[in-house]
Amino acid sequence: MGLERYEEFVKRSKSTLVYDPGWSCDNLTGAWRSMRPVMDAGRCNQCGLCWMYCPEGCISHGNIVIDYDYCKGCGICAVECKRGALRMEREPE
Repeated sequence: MGLERYEEFVKRSKSTLVYDPGWSCDNLTGAWRSMRPVMDAGRCNQCGLCWMYCPEGCISHGNIVIDYDYCKGCGICAVECKRGALRMEREPE
């Protein structure tokens, strides 16, 4: 593959594939998920378990907010939530 074709390929697929050294904040990694966590704010007591167990660090602590640009939809947050404030829903098509 020529350099120009490689650069064009990398540019088009940058949201899901990582080719260069760096960290995931440089690449939107949530584009391929099929399920997403959805918060029921009425059930959440801000305990922070979802934040602590999220392997991607895409849940903010304090006022719980999920950054869907980086969430991969693994569901660990929903499993660890003791109050059932997080549930997994199919990603809209």
